Amino acid sequence: MECVESLPVSALDARLMSFHTTLIDTQTLARHLDDPQWIVVDCRHDLAQPQQGRIDYSACHIPGARHLHLDDDLSGAKTGSNGRHPLPAVQTLADTFGRVGIDGNKQVVAYDAHGGMYAARLWWLLRWLGHDAVAVLDGGLQAWIDAQQPLTAAPPAIRPTRFAAQPRPMHLDAETLQANLHRPQVCIVDARAPDRFRGENETLDPVGGHIPGARNHFFRDNLDANGLFKSPETLDREWRTALGSAIAAEVVHQCGSGVTACHNALAMEIAGLYGSRLYPGSWSEWCADASRPIATGGAT
Repeated sequence: MECVESLPVSALDARLMSFHTTLIDTQTLARHLDDPQWIVVDCRHDLAQPQQGRIDYSACHIPGARHLHLDDDLSGAKTGSNGRHPLPAVQTLADTFGRVGIDGNKQVVAYDAHGGMYAARLWWLLRWLGHDAVAVLDGGLQAWIDAQQPLTAAPPAIRPTRFAAQPRPMHLDAETLQANLHRPQVCIVDARAPDRFRGENETLDPVGGHIPGARNHFFRDNLDANGLFKSPETLDREWRTALGSAIAAEVVHQCGSGVTACHNALAMEIAGLYGSRLYPGSWSEWCADASRPIATGGAT
């Protein structure tokens, strides 16, 4: 299969213009279910019951979708100090993508049943490895069902391929973040619920609180009452209010373990606010080292 880079300039321009890079609606996906250049990935997961996503996928899924597991496929090995969902090694992740049929020519569509919180993780990971043609199904599986689109329990026919990773500098580690905590050029945004941000009702990590100086933007605030992402105009207005004088390139997203932070990164991209980064280890890594400072109380 020819690579995108080898296409004639006119064909390459046309292909790039047709890419979906943030969101996709159910009607557009339905038109491409039989398109071999489109790969659909089911990202359903349950933090409390890690195998539930696989069970739900086996029961029914969008035709042709393959499943990637948050812990086993979209995260690396845990050491006890690197967070609950550390980034996978680059080549390991590239091999995973190739195994399910993703290469540089494919349009990828990710979905879940949780407002995009897990699908956004796959969106960010693919972008990190240089693949822009990835979009999240707006409204997820529920929107697909509401639109009376088909479901199946049949496993997909997968043709493995080679994914060529081209990693981008889209994240930073704990040491870099700690060294720059008091620089005005760093704007940390925590995607967790406000009570967890304040250090209350912490059930997932052993220590409650947040990184000093962080401001709180709950990822679910990116969605409307129907579980769809708000309009680009609304997201732009709300995010500019949340960021104040900070610009997108100064933003560092984090959450509990680097998953819902990707939802905020996606929302900013939808709003046209480009260049933010991710702290993958997030609170679960930060609080694992007692020497790192911790703050509690009201959101910034």
